[in-house]
Amino acid sequence: MQKIIQKIKKFLNFIKQLSLKKKIIILALLVLIAVLLKLFVFNSPTAAVTYETAVVTKGTLITTVSGSGTITSVNSTDISSKVSGVVKAVYVSNGDSVTKGQKIALVELDEYALERQSSAWASYLNAQEAVKTALKNKSAADIAMWQAREVILKAEDDIEYKNTNSINPDTKEEYTLSEKTIIDKSLEQSKLAFSEAETKYKNADAEIEMAKTQVTSALRDYQTNSATITAPVAGVVSNLNLAAGMTITSSSSGNNSANENSVSGTASQTFGKVSDPDGSLLATISLSEIDVINVKANQKVTLIFDAYEDKTFTGKVLAVDTDGTISSGVTSYSVTIILDPVDVEVYSNMAVTADIITDIQTDVLMLPTAAIQTINNQSFVQILKDNVLTDVNVEVGSANDSYTIIKSGLNEGDEVVTSVITDATDTNTSSTNEFSPFSGLSTSKSSSSSRSGGNGIDMMTGGIGGRAPGGF
Repeated sequence: MQKIIQKIKKFLNFIKQLSLKKKIIILALLVLIAVLLKLFVFNSPTAAVTYETAVVTKGTLITTVSGSGTITSVNSTDISSKVSGVVKAVYVSNGDSVTKGQKIALVELDEYALERQSSAWASYLNAQEAVKTALKNKSAADIAMWQAREVILKAEDDIEYKNTNSINPDTKEEYTLSEKTIIDKSLEQSKLAFSEAETKYKNADAEIEMAKTQVTSALRDYQTNSATITAPVAGVVSNLNLAAGMTITSSSSGNNSANENSVSGTASQTFGKVSDPDGSLLATISLSEIDVINVKANQKVTLIFDAYEDKTFTGKVLAVDTDGTISSGVTSYSVTIILDPVDVEVYSNMAVTADIITDIQTDVLMLPTAAIQTINNQSFVQILKDNVLTDVNVEVGSANDSYTIIKSGLNEGDEVVTSVITDATDTNTSSTNEFSPFSGLSTSKSSSSSRSGGNGIDMMTGGIGGRAPGGF
């Protein structure tokens, strides 16, 4: 202490010997030093640290895969026809319930439409005759098969008799070489005849089914060319745009039907729809190659339509297209979803977003994913003990966007730090704003999410390059 007093006395004597100008300069420097000490030492802010935490809980973890797409099949069937002429009567209105085949409207056909109707009817009658012919051919093949079998049995008897007797019973003379050869060849010929009849009999059912298919196709073609427009299925009529007195014109289809007996060259026109309230809706969404490997048929799905953002719909995965498509170097896979019955109007190509539930685990320990960090394949969390953050290694399981399963390392009820918040405050004032001598601007109180009071490592990211001293 004496040494300090002596140094002060020497400094004061030194000041006395200086000129007035130098004394003023030294005094100004001392005042500036005092001001800086006031600003940067005595008024320096202190850091108030608070911690955000989460509690380890038991619950159910649901893992989903998300994708977007459109409605690709709706629960309605078009009311269509190839007719041309003038509408004479309309028997139903939009909103009416109809049965399959019920009359929708009657059209007075023009000359060209009458020709198409007559031709379609003739094709239908020819198809019916083809079915009868196919049935008759099957019966004939059956009879021919049995007849060939009898011939085989007789030929076998003739051969056996020839082999045990030298006298031909028909000529009463000894068998000649030609007669023996004919008897042997007759067996071969009868077997070939039986095989041919058998083949025709076996193919008869397929020919009958093909003929019946032609009847169905011809009938459908006749119905689309008939003056009477009928309901294609049972359901509720919608979007019907027919009225008595309106003229309907036909247009060319640009290609021919595969059915040779059908009336081709005329395109169908759609005049409305018949909706089946119990029918199925199909949606198709696109998934990446990373997500699609977790998706399988019959998995539950929740869907949201852009048109009905306040409603959630349900369904299940119907099929997964594992071939995939490539666009701009990116591979995607389409997934078809069948929806449960809905109570709203749904149209083709409506946009949907789907969440496919790929896994459900019940009664498991869970923690917000943001609280877990991983370094060198080792996952850990931080627990506050005696106001010190301590790292605890954990074994993790499945995870979704929000939570991760904790297999070991923690117990239910444990409190884990999710982030550290540092608030800078002035020790001598309650104001949250303070003048900054460096920028000349007013700086507001701010908080940052970090693993320590000042190292700037974000707790929410869950991954850093390495641990700082003390577990940070």
